[in-house]
Amino acid sequence: MATFSENLEKSIHRAIALATERKHELATLEHLLFALTDDEDARAVMLACNVDIEKLREQLMEYIEDDLDKLMVEDMEEAKPTAGFHRVVQRALIHVETSGRSEVTGANIIVAIFAERESHATYFLQAQDMTRYDAVNYISHGLAKNAAAGQSRSPRGRG
Repeated sequence: MATFSENLEKSIHRAIALATERKHELATLEHLLFALTDDEDARAVMLACNVDIEKLREQLMEYIEDDLDKLMVEDMEEAKPTAGFHRVVQRALIHVETSGRSEVTGANIIVAIFAERESHATYFLQAQDMTRYDAVNYISHGLAKNAAAGQSRSPRGRG
């Protein structure tokens, strides 16, 4: 059975904490993607795919602050992950397990986000010309869109 990397566990906790701090009843994929911008494994994939992480963070924070205010509730203990959040994590876990690997990383979550087509998280990545194929190509083969980010070793998330 696959387990989550320590970095991924911290990222999931950061996403839920971010939603909770803003009194959002639900932790969305946008909260998760924002948290993944500080995850070493997810960040490596995004950089290899030419994502401007600071710009992404700004867009996500603007969306979280301006568009998710309808999720605000006064009396709550901790934000609950949305169905989309759960699906992405589950999809990454299943993919890792069926690939015979033992650890799910932020890199795997980035790939799984692309299956959520109606998500702003996916939109923000695609707006920077990142695709699922780009992420998989980097994770599986170390081939980066950004040649300076290419690696001679296999990126974490592969094995």
